[in-house]
Amino acid sequence: MEPKQNIVALVQARMNSSRLPGKVLKKIGTIPSLELLLHRLQKSKLIDEIVVVTSTNPADDRLYEMVTNLGFHCSRGSESNVLQRYIDAIQKTLAKTIVRITGDCPLIDPAVVDKVIEAYKSANVMYASNIDPPSFPDGMDVEVIDRKCLERLSECSLEIRHLEHVTSFIRENKHYTKANLKASKNLSKLRLTLDESSDLEVISSIVKHFHPRMDFTLKEIIKLYDQSPSIFEKNAHLTRNEGSTRSSGQKLWTKAKTIIPGGNMLLSKRTELFHPDNWPAYFERAKGCMIWDLDGKKYADMSLMGVGTNILGYANEEVDQAVKRNIDKSNMSTLNCPEEVFLAEKLISMHSWSEMARFARTGGEANSIAIRIARAATGKDGVAICGYHGWHDWYLATNLGCHDGLKEHLLPGLPTNGVPKALKNTTFPFRYNDIAGLKKIVAENDIGVIKMEVTRNKQPNKNFLKSVKQLATENGLLLIFDECTSGFRENFGGIHLKYGVNPDLAIFGKALGNGYAITAILGTRIVMEEAQNSFISSTFWTERIGVTAALKTLEIMERDQTWYIITEIGNKIQSIWKDLATTHGLKIEISGIPSLTSYKFCSENNLKYKTLITQEMLKKHFLTSNAIYSTVAHKPDIINSYSNELNKIFGLIADCENQKLDIEKLIEGSVCHEGFHRLN
Repeated sequence: MEPKQNIVALVQARMNSSRLPGKVLKKIGTIPSLELLLHRLQKSKLIDEIVVVTSTNPADDRLYEMVTNLGFHCSRGSESNVLQRYIDAIQKTLAKTIVRITGDCPLIDPAVVDKVIEAYKSANVMYASNIDPPSFPDGMDVEVIDRKCLERLSECSLEIRHLEHVTSFIRENKHYTKANLKASKNLSKLRLTLDESSDLEVISSIVKHFHPRMDFTLKEIIKLYDQSPSIFEKNAHLTRNEGSTRSSGQKLWTKAKTIIPGGNMLLSKRTELFHPDNWPAYFERAKGCMIWDLDGKKYADMSLMGVGTNILGYANEEVDQAVKRNIDKSNMSTLNCPEEVFLAEKLISMHSWSEMARFARTGGEANSIAIRIARAATGKDGVAICGYHGWHDWYLATNLGCHDGLKEHLLPGLPTNGVPKALKNTTFPFRYNDIAGLKKIVAENDIGVIKMEVTRNKQPNKNFLKSVKQLATENGLLLIFDECTSGFRENFGGIHLKYGVNPDLAIFGKALGNGYAITAILGTRIVMEEAQNSFISSTFWTERIGVTAALKTLEIMERDQTWYIITEIGNKIQSIWKDLATTHGLKIEISGIPSLTSYKFCSENNLKYKTLITQEMLKKHFLTSNAIYSTVAHKPDIINSYSNELNKIFGLIADCENQKLDIEKLIEGSVCHEGFHRLN
């Protein structure tokens, strides 16, 4: 006769843990963690059957094999949709009541499990646990759910996080009847769970103490804790239930930093620059100025907007459709794509001084190409620079022998590890608007090239740019304008056109492809043809997507005169910052052109205030920092809502400055980093 199976325990386990991969098979003493859990759970007097619930990912094959060899049932299902995995599992049983145990609880006490089941029965509720709020040690977590209640969850419109953390929707929703078992003493900070390497050390020490017994109780563990607290110190610094409280993006970022140096490919996008503990880190999709994170949460991007790459907003339909049409024709072939010729013609027509063009895919590449061409044309290695120009050796050589060589140029303290020491004294920085300093560099060094951003944080003084051009002409130097960031933000083309100063070479990127990788180097014929006297070549500079996107982006920019729109928006945002600062009696400094602007508080707590703003605005579904790249997608309603929420936080900051509040107590987690030199 079939057993009743009224109460079935589902043990959720997988191998791909982000913080401690393969933790369920980590040895505790002589047996795997999951095996210890199952042996202990088996002692429950009220559970009729135990089923391990895992995924169909091949990584979980070993787990499945071990569980079945031990004689337990193992159900496999969706890796991403844990709720559906549960439903698939219970459909194979006759269960009326589900007991949820997670695989990170190897020391689960069957007596505690039975007490929660009894609390569920006596209260006659849909859901009971000992975690809402927690009073038992972390790792003694038990949840009991009515089968029908669990099955109905699949019919609800759930966020992604609810699909991963199966019972979170029930706990958050007042329409479900619930009960909670409270411990006689609050031990919620005692950590008996397995999620980090330090957890493994603590649990192993506990098991070793009671060896060869495996049936020791929670009471005995607590007694050991009172007698030998040092055993429990190694993981005492960890926060309870980080896995369920942290977003999917935060957890993935933690994993990323273990397998990708620094966590990602771009310093500007590292979470440490925003809010180290709360920034969502990854996106699932984006549209206009809206971003959806991996948990389905929707944010208005009042920050980087792809680090200035999306003047038209994310996923512009016209640009994307143009790209998709050409993808259908093939992105690459043995032959060249004609679009690169069309793009060269278009950019040259916009800059009457230019005669030839070359293309790359990143700003750093374009800067290096321009320097290579300029050095070939002049026959000289020396370069005078002002601004930020990428990551390549020629640029970082500025800091060889001078740690703060770029202090006045956005990125102080850029490290030089790996940059050939032989490049020392080939690149020389000068301050913006300091023509006397530049003249001194030219006079004292064998300079062939002057390379600079036309404008960034400051407007040029009267005749500064013309004086730079005159100095270059008089000394036979080539002038390069780096417009990767400023291009197309205040006019149709390079911002240098606004000031009436023409370079010998100019570089464009970021906004040129509205999110697609494309950069351009324009120049006079006599200079650009020097590219043929050096080796400058790369396979993926010939792909079709970037140039296609650029052609359509330029068409839309010209049609809609986007530079006027984003400048007006930038002016509006700067006015908001100024008005809020005045209203709350705060001092701030605003810098940058209107469509690429930033501010900072004139306070020693500037970084703490920046962190607080990011933290609190995240709660209101805004991605913010202290800088914003304006786009045509930033509509008035979004800006107004941004202003209203920011007003409240400026009020908090004012109270901190007036010592009515303590900023340290307001920040949830770590303070953001200042810049690149603190990330390495």
